[in-house]
Amino acid sequence: MKNILYKAFAIAAISLSLISCSSDDNEEAAGNGNITLKFDNAYGTNDLILNTQGNTTSNNEVLKISLVKYIVSNVVFTKADGSTFTYPKSKSYFIADESTAAGQQFKLTDIPAGDYVKVKFGIGVDEEQWKLGAAGQGDFLAQADAAGMMWSWAAGYKFFALEGTFTSPTVTTATPFMIHTGKTGTDYNYTEVTIDFPTKALVRTNITPAVHIITDLSKVIDGTNKIKLSDNNSGGMGAMIMGGANLPLITQNFSTMFRVDHVHND
Repeated sequence: MKNILYKAFAIAAISLSLISCSSDDNEEAAGNGNITLKFDNAYGTNDLILNTQGNTTSNNEVLKISLVKYIVSNVVFTKADGSTFTYPKSKSYFIADESTAAGQQFKLTDIPAGDYVKVKFGIGVDEEQWKLGAAGQGDFLAQADAAGMMWSWAAGYKFFALEGTFTSPTVTTATPFMIHTGKTGTDYNYTEVTIDFPTKALVRTNITPAVHIITDLSKVIDGTNKIKLSDNNSGGMGAMIMGGANLPLITQNFSTMFRVDHVHND
């Protein structure tokens, strides 16, 4: 009799425990939280330090990078169950800037609680947004203009900007280079990138995950498509890549430029 009572008590305790755990899990997945996207610029396997030498391409060109800026937009998160959350478009435009602390991480708020496994974002401002006209850009137009990420309203936004000096076997004196992407003629050159998380980002009301994204700038001209700055050195005055056939090739290279190094669930 005692054994029967003991077994009944044990089963009841286990059942209560399972119900309690299930209830806790449901509470963890309820409500909204925040998530931080951290963009850490690198060159190959090395952390990027502005204005330092030593960034060498497979074409034996050596870059000293002085400026890195790019527009991150239209963020969409995917949960472990395959469902997605699109961050509100009105809040989904950011300027990554290596030279400032504020330009290296962005806190996204009011994210539905859940376990997230990937993120998609654009590089640049999508054509649909641009077609809203200057009045339809909200505060971001002034922000981009102040950051030097506009050519003009008619020419549109600079999506990505990489600047500095370079040398090569044929260009032995440090020579300026400037790579800017954006709308050129009928080519809009906006692109989207999707990257998986190595571990789940656990968004909770009391947990704000930090997703550490590595941006490998070597891929810009030394990715799938190889581009020589030396070949674009106009009259020895510098390599200015702001249009032409190279721009869509650089845009294609962006697809392999980003990866998530780790996720902090603190």
